[in-house]
Amino acid sequence: MKHAFLLLLITSAAFAADAPKPKPKPEFQYQTEGIQVSLPTADEPKVKAFGPETIKAAAKYLDDGAICWVREKTCVNCHTTGPYLSERPALSKQLGTPLEEVLADFVKTVPAEVKPQKETEKDGIKYYGGSWTSIWRSMGLAEWDKHVTGKLSAHTERSLQEMFARQSANGSFVSFGEVEIPHITTDFELTLQAARAATAAPGWLANLKDPELLARVEKMKAWLRNAPPKNDFDRILRLQLAHYMPELVPQTQRDAVLALLSSKQHADGGWSLRDTSAVNDWHFKMSDTVVKLINGLPDAAKPESDAYMTAFAIVLMRQNNIPASDERIQRGLKWLKQEQRVSGRWWMQSLYRGNYSYITYIATAQALKALALCDELH
Repeated sequence: MKHAFLLLLITSAAFAADAPKPKPKPEFQYQTEGIQVSLPTADEPKVKAFGPETIKAAAKYLDDGAICWVREKTCVNCHTTGPYLSERPALSKQLGTPLEEVLADFVKTVPAEVKPQKETEKDGIKYYGGSWTSIWRSMGLAEWDKHVTGKLSAHTERSLQEMFARQSANGSFVSFGEVEIPHITTDFELTLQAARAATAAPGWLANLKDPELLARVEKMKAWLRNAPPKNDFDRILRLQLAHYMPELVPQTQRDAVLALLSSKQHADGGWSLRDTSAVNDWHFKMSDTVVKLINGLPDAAKPESDAYMTAFAIVLMRQNNIPASDERIQRGLKWLKQEQRVSGRWWMQSLYRGNYSYITYIATAQALKALALCDELH
């Protein structure tokens, strides 16, 4: 009996030694030589008063995060450099010109020659690898051209051509990969970002002559017009589609979606991203890790207001001609101003990977956009 007990202890110790150890929590969210950005935390103090200095702090947070990523990671992504280059150029009037080093990082990923792409099939899904990278790159370059230089660049035009080379036969762009809420979710969300890139590029659609590209654009429009929503987030995104391609969303549909969005506003004035989809409906193949993370949050049964969805709701209403004086928007703005942290950012609980809380970066970019659209960045 004694020998059996010793054997059990030794075996248990061996299994414990072989078991994968959890990754150590990083010390910083972003870091490079001369820049260290602390990890976002729920207990970071909130600002005493929103104003010019807290706006500067938010802008610095976006700049620091983007430059750290460019220097240390060097990849286009949907959680740091993507949001930076897609949202920051429109804020040039209020915050100054965005960092050209981030632009250069995007430009260097544009292929010198656009080649046919190979479709891949996995788990019964056909898709083109790298679609979301190509879309986020094209969107960032297009927004830079629109708001900084005012003219279409050769690299943006080539990036858009390469983006459409990754379009599926039905006109959509398939969102295949690890879900990263609120980006890389449904095919509708990803295809909508491709539409944004195409419409943001100065003069690109108006001057498009290539028959194949024209046909691809029309197929994208047809798919976006008719695609059934996977969740309420897809439904709400039709307000963004109405802004970029108004001909695709009739007024009756806009009114219905605005009513849906309004119905989701919380008593405190904010909105919650988690109110817009069942956990398993964010992506066609949700990972167990993400499902457990979301279902394990303290407020899983009744999600609290969050910075991203509150800001995004305000953006969508402003993009659909709801005045900034509207009571719904004013309540949302009040919530945002009260929730900014002393570092300048708007903290948010990660919904896909916990250690770095990149969604805090996305939420901060969206919050500044919402405030700018309401003439609150002074």
